[in-house]
Amino acid sequence: MRLEDHAHLDDLVESTILLVEDNEDDILLLERAIRNARLANPLKVVKDGEEAIKYLSGDSAYADRTRYPSPFLILLDLRLPRLSGFEVLAWIRDQPDFCELIIVVLTNSDHVPDVSKARELGANSYLVKPGTFEELVEMVKRIKGRWLLLNKLPEEPVSGEAHPST
Repeated sequence: MRLEDHAHLDDLVESTILLVEDNEDDILLLERAIRNARLANPLKVVKDGEEAIKYLSGDSAYADRTRYPSPFLILLDLRLPRLSGFEVLAWIRDQPDFCELIIVVLTNSDHVPDVSKARELGANSYLVKPGTFEELVEMVKRIKGRWLLLNKLPEEPVSGEAHPST
């Protein structure tokens, strides 16, 4: 899904967030934090790297895009079964249709090599999971502010208007 598919801010508020996380406790905490932060976006959850790729590709059970819409933003853990978050990130960035998909790595790892690798592979943001629920709510609020409220979308040219040359 390209950002230009979202013509209005209302579309962003209604756009799906995909959480790729295998830890049930982290999933429940994040769902609660999203509610507490009053983030209205629908949240879909997959629990491993292979499922993330199937979801994004619209494969198998995920072919119904009414039920499983393409996400606007992905919250991606790095330590996943089957395929790592790094592998998922590399796959996403190799897909032309997902070049503008926002990917926020949300993980327990604060190791500099992990941060560097995620950035090199195209992560838009790298966040370390906080230690308290209150900090998690604040983190979700910052994600909401940065990626959903303040994010500037590309403008489509008016019909017949040429794109300016660069």
